[in-house]
Amino acid sequence: MCDKNENIESCECLHHILETIVKLQRHDHKKCSSTGCDKPYLGPEQNFICYNTRPISLFNCFTGSMWSFPYTVNGSTGTSTVFRVESLDDCCCTCRVLYPTVENGVTTYNATSDFFTINLECVSAIKCYADTFIDLC
Repeated sequence: MCDKNENIESCECLHHILETIVKLQRHDHKKCSSTGCDKPYLGPEQNFICYNTRPISLFNCFTGSMWSFPYTVNGSTGTSTVFRVESLDDCCCTCRVLYPTVENGVTTYNATSDFFTINLECVSAIKCYADTFIDLC
């Protein structure tokens, strides 16, 4: 469903937010704002540079539920609704599946080697989570 000839105007709003997230994760931002999914820095304060990921969830435009994708880590499988945006190409977004771990009531996310590409025309909304550091090795 991801065709390079797609009209980017059909997914422009989501594309703009995800593009900002990709730039932030690559430390390639030029403007300042302090709120929302497209704030131009990672973390609670602009000068705090230890974050490399803004985890997100994507909502299905047909059902309203969160998209979920499978992952495998150390032979165990699961599904997750939390992702890291890796790249953007017109209305196509490639994400890495993140898996959660909970310790002392605190949820952290970990990188997997599982990726997917989704057509942004199938996404109705994005939910952003607190910025974090994820070991991508």
